[in-house]
Amino acid sequence: MSTITATRAPYATSFDRPTRGATVRLTRRGRLVVFLLALAFVLGVGLFIAAGSVATDEAGTPEPTRVVMVGTGETLWGIAADLAEDGDVRGMMNQIERLNALDTAALDAGQRLVVPAA
Repeated sequence: MSTITATRAPYATSFDRPTRGATVRLTRRGRLVVFLLALAFVLGVGLFIAAGSVATDEAGTPEPTRVVMVGTGETLWGIAADLAEDGDVRGMMNQIERLNALDTAALDAGQRLVVPAA
């Protein structure tokens, strides 16, 4: 009679090795697809946000304005104080900055400013 003896192989099998976590490797085409999907998502979000615009087709009534020339030593605060009838100098300054697209309150002598008509 014959006997079968089971012995362990001297080499390691694939089940004995620790396995690494699955990694995703993208090809150039895969990276392009991911980029285009992300771009489409960002554009879609932008269009969704822009859909809430409250602009109309009709023009509003223009604000009556006049032009003032800045003299030597004049400041935006001083000009706004002269124009503010209700005493709200800061509000008038903000309005003058908005009308003239000013980044700062610095003015130059001879500069022309568009101000609300009193």
